[in-house]
Amino acid sequence: MVKVPALMIILGSPASGKTTLARQLAVDLHVPCLCKDDIKEALFETLGTGEREWSRRLSEASFGAMAALAGVQIAAGLCCIVEGNWRAAHPADLFARVNRHGARTAQVCCRAEPEEIARRFTARQRHAGHLDGVLGDELRQAGESAPTFMELPGPRWVYASDSPAAYPGLLQGLKSWGL
Repeated sequence: MVKVPALMIILGSPASGKTTLARQLAVDLHVPCLCKDDIKEALFETLGTGEREWSRRLSEASFGAMAALAGVQIAAGLCCIVEGNWRAAHPADLFARVNRHGARTAQVCCRAEPEEIARRFTARQRHAGHLDGVLGDELRQAGESAPTFMELPGPRWVYASDSPAAYPGLLQGLKSWGL
């Protein structure tokens, strides 16, 4: 039986546990993982840092690069995990690449209590180009909002990253789905 490639999309607010989850799933499921901030930080190193608008432009470029790289994986018949703070503008590009190769999609929205998100955000150390110091209001609003998914077909899971008991159930669900 031929396995249909799948694109697992990990999304959520800043400091919600997206990268940690994506990297752990990649190890446990033996699937390549592409993280938006890895690409964005490489762009910072190559092109330099700047103001908020520059950071946003590099974010969009990072999403484009990640979608292209995921498309290469899917075209090769491989599954792939992509992680980032996806927004409503991104599904069209992803869906076109997935649809072109008959791949499946699934989404996991990472969540945590607002206090835990704030704790993680202040404790982490990221590249200065992210301009984390100016994200206070965005972070507070994101931590208080309901889980948001992209308009793509496929199953959706909400993952409580601040609950140690949540990971085994999510992993089993993804395995049952065929990732």
